[in-house]
Amino acid sequence: MHHLIERLFGAPHWPTVVLTYVAGTAGGLVAQALHLPLPMLLGSLLAVGAAAIGGLRPLGHLPQAPQKFRMIFVPVIGVAIGGAARPEILAEAPHWVPSLLALCVFIPLVHYLGYRAITATGRTDAVTAFYGSAPGGLVETVQLGEEAGADVQMLAMLQFLRLILTIVLVPLAFTWMEGHAVGSAGGAAVAGHALGPTDVAILGVAAVLGAIIGLKLKLPAGHVLGPILLSAAAHMAGWTEAVPPRWMLAAAQIVIGTSLGVRFAGMPKGRILEAFQLALMNGVISIGGAAAIAFVIAPVTQEPARAVFLAYAPGGLVEMGLIALSLKMSILYVTAHHLVRIILAVSFARAFGRRIG
Repeated sequence: MHHLIERLFGAPHWPTVVLTYVAGTAGGLVAQALHLPLPMLLGSLLAVGAAAIGGLRPLGHLPQAPQKFRMIFVPVIGVAIGGAARPEILAEAPHWVPSLLALCVFIPLVHYLGYRAITATGRTDAVTAFYGSAPGGLVETVQLGEEAGADVQMLAMLQFLRLILTIVLVPLAFTWMEGHAVGSAGGAAVAGHALGPTDVAILGVAAVLGAIIGLKLKLPAGHVLGPILLSAAAHMAGWTEAVPPRWMLAAAQIVIGTSLGVRFAGMPKGRILEAFQLALMNGVISIGGAAAIAFVIAPVTQEPARAVFLAYAPGGLVEMGLIALSLKMSILYVTAHHLVRIILAVSFARAFGRRIG
């Protein structure tokens, strides 16, 4: 058993791992008490991230959370997102075409503007700036940048901070617009029926088999897209109307937030600050651009401007999907756009990256 655990999750210092998740849970509960948006996700991220940046070593180790552990919980979010699928979605989907076409222009445009803004500062080389300003595909763009000779540490920080800033700023923006914290109950507000044994079996298969298929086929964000597709198919076929319970979504958010927070462990504070400034500049361009285009595209998509904004925001598919769930907006509309965003961002980076430098 010990060898199996080590093969799956590596060999971290397990008492430190437990303490890290305790800190993440505490951060989530404090954020919930303060009525912050997506409290379990943001609270755990901020608490563990602060401990990591501060270099806290309560048991002689920096905060630790095996990244593969996150992969177990992400499919839960995918199943919840897929649970929003209903047959009437097929009638709505044709109205998404103008929005998806506009996204094909939006992604290269904000990437180019972000790249030019970062290179104008002179703080990093052109290759690192190009891959670091890509509005999607964190893992893929870091890998492409490393192969092209980028400064990998700065590139990884730029991409990671792009994700973090979007996760923090977008829920805060919606909290301001809605007048209350989004997802303030600790999990997303997902409509669904009580879970029975059959529902548990169907959703369990959708989560596990979906993640395996998504990863095997190398789909974008396959570990969440696979469960979304299988869960959506099961709900549209009428096999189940249930979704994961709120406590499970809250636990998944804590695991995801904690796994993001530990990424700051061991990073030099000076470089984090420098990368933060560059990522914030890039974020203003991409998030501001998403807000601007939302009001232009919304009338022709038959979706509210806030849904279009969320669909174009350069955050993670999982995190933006959680906000969509919380606000009861068109979850599959938002999800479809984020899948296209990831594909476009990686494709553009791959196609034009060779011309940089």
